[in-house]
Amino acid sequence: MVQQFFILCSGADTDILNTCSKGEQNKYAGIGATVFFTAIMAFIASAYALFTVFDNVYTAIFFGLIWGLLIFNLDRFIVSTIKKSNSFKSELLQATPRIILAIIIAIVISKPLEMKIFEKEINQVLLEEKNTMTLANKEQIATQFTPKTEQLKADILGLKDEIANKEAETNALYDTYISEAEGTAGTKLLGKGPVYKEKKDKHDAALAELQSLKQMNAEKISALEAQIVALDMEYADQITTTQPIIDGFDGLMARINALDKLPWLPSFFIFLLFLTIETSPIIAKLLSPKGSYDYKLEDEESAVKTWVNQKVNQREKVLETDSLLNNKIYGEIAEEEEIYNYKKQKAEELLKLQANAFHEAQLKSL
Repeated sequence: MVQQFFILCSGADTDILNTCSKGEQNKYAGIGATVFFTAIMAFIASAYALFTVFDNVYTAIFFGLIWGLLIFNLDRFIVSTIKKSNSFKSELLQATPRIILAIIIAIVISKPLEMKIFEKEINQVLLEEKNTMTLANKEQIATQFTPKTEQLKADILGLKDEIANKEAETNALYDTYISEAEGTAGTKLLGKGPVYKEKKDKHDAALAELQSLKQMNAEKISALEAQIVALDMEYADQITTTQPIIDGFDGLMARINALDKLPWLPSFFIFLLFLTIETSPIIAKLLSPKGSYDYKLEDEESAVKTWVNQKVNQREKVLETDSLLNNKIYGEIAEEEEIYNYKKQKAEELLKLQANAFHEAQLKSL
C-alpha cells in the first residue's frame, strides 16, 4: 500500500506500471517518495516562515499545508512530464526549465529553515540593529525638542544674569553710601550728611527695584522651567510611543536581511542540501536507463498520436473533395441563363427601391 502511494506521488501511469517488473515499480516508488518528503519539508519551512509573520500556530499550519500541497503538485508535475528518449541531450534540454523551477523552489524552501537553524545568531543581529535604531530614534526625536529647550534655558540664564547685574549695581550703591558715612570716600566727611542721605536713597530705590525684579523674574523662570518640564515629558512620551515599533522589528523581511549579514558558507550548504533534495527526482529520472514503463508509455502515446493524425488527414481529404465538388456544381449553375435572368430581375427591383427611398429622404430634408 505504501508503495502504491509513492507511485501515485511520482505521477506515473499506474495501469501501465502494474504491467512492468518489480524493479521498475520500485524505481518510481523511490521517485514518488522523494517528491512526497520534499513536500513535507516545504510544509515545515513555510509553516515556520508564516508563523514569524502571523504569530499564530493555526494560521501558519493552514497556509503551510496549502504551500506544501502546491510544492507537491509542482514536483509531481515536473517529474511526470519528463519523457525518456534515446538522446540524453534532448532529455536534458527538456528538463532544463524544470531544473530552474526546482532551484527556485529549493531557495524558497531553504530560507525559512535557515532562519530557524540560525535563530540565535539572527536574534543577536536584530538586537544590535534595534539598539542602533533606538539611539537613532532618540537623536531624531531630540532634534525636535533640543532647540526649544536650549532657547528656554538661555532665556532663564538671561533672567538670572539680569538679577545678578541688578544685585551688583545695588551692592555698589550700598558700598558708596557706607563709605560716605565712614568718610573714606566721596566728601570724606565722617557722619550722615546730605550727601550720605542722597546716596542712601539711591541705594534704597535700587534695592526696591531689585526685590521687584527678583519676584518678577522668579515667576518668569518658573514658567520657563515648567515649559522645559513639559517638553521633557513630551519627548519621553514620543520615545515610549515609538519604542514598541522598534521592539517589533523582527518580522520575516527583517530576519531575512539579518540572515544575509551572517557568513554565507553555512547558508550555502543548507541551500545545496535542499537543492539536492528538490532536484533528486529529476536527476534520478535523467540518469536512469529507459525501462519497460517508458517503452510501454511511448507505445501508448504513439498509438494515440498516429490515430489522431489519421483522423486529421481524413478530415482534410474530405474537406478538399467537398471543395472540389462545390466549385464544379456552382460553376455549372453560374452558366445557366435562367438563373442569370432571375438574379438580374431581383437586382433591378432592389436598385429601384433604394432609389425611391433615397428620393423620399431628400424631400423630407428640404
